[in-house]
Amino acid sequence: MKNLKVGLIQMSCTSNVQSNIQKTKGEIEICASNGANFVVLQELHNSLYFCQTEDTDIFDLAESIPGPSTEIYSKIAKENNLVLVTSLFEKRAPGLYHNTAVVFEKDGSIAGKYRKMHIPDDPAYYEKFYFTPGDLGFEPIQTSVGKLGVLVCWDQWYPEAARLMALGGAEILIYPTAIGWESSDDVDEKERQLEAWMISQRGHAVANGLPIISVNRTGFESDPSGATNGITFWGNSFVAGPQGEIIKLLPANKEKSEVVSINLKRSEDVRRIWPFLRDRRIDAYDEILKRFRD
Repeated sequence: MKNLKVGLIQMSCTSNVQSNIQKTKGEIEICASNGANFVVLQELHNSLYFCQTEDTDIFDLAESIPGPSTEIYSKIAKENNLVLVTSLFEKRAPGLYHNTAVVFEKDGSIAGKYRKMHIPDDPAYYEKFYFTPGDLGFEPIQTSVGKLGVLVCWDQWYPEAARLMALGGAEILIYPTAIGWESSDDVDEKERQLEAWMISQRGHAVANGLPIISVNRTGFESDPSGATNGITFWGNSFVAGPQGEIIKLLPANKEKSEVVSINLKRSEDVRRIWPFLRDRRIDAYDEILKRFRD
């Protein structure tokens, strides 16, 4: 399929998981009614972004895959005849948890999953407490709408992840995301962070000749511990083309669902005029596997 109609769902979440799921379902149905054959959700859309604190009770939110949430989203994908990219808190085994994107085919089957590889550990983003780094590698997921290079949030800062997905045949790079500002940052710092976030992903589009879909949450979520002033998620979900051009940009502070057309054939056209993959010096990159060059 060379022409995609992708639904982006940028929304706020509450502590009520069932309410979040029903809200998400309604937005997916709106996207489907507007012609979407493919929908991407934000990171950890079933719940609040719980990684602001380290709390062992939060592990109760995790589910097996397959499990209750995959059953729900499988049904939604099938009923709306679309490919669906979800982001779930996976309980793999006792004491072993992952931040996992699950992709559903139009018939409701699981096309594949990706476990987040890069796990941050920063103030208000204590993900290493909850998530084991992924072990499925950077393998694109084959679907009826194309071969999807699904990555998750913190992965979006790493050019190696995008490149490996591209080398694996991904036709599009996809980033479910939860990122925002801590209130102590001044206006200039907030602007620098947002711009860097967009530049990094648009750079992956350019370097690999592929379109990018990045779907972020919006709204304010307080810090349950009171240690910080909480996070204002900056929205700005966007689609960029294979030259980094912005195709669609959603607002910062507003819930929004949007269906965007993407022409996948354009990637081949761009790669013919900018043959970055052809000119890679794979004979000279061995040292990139080192942590640091002494």
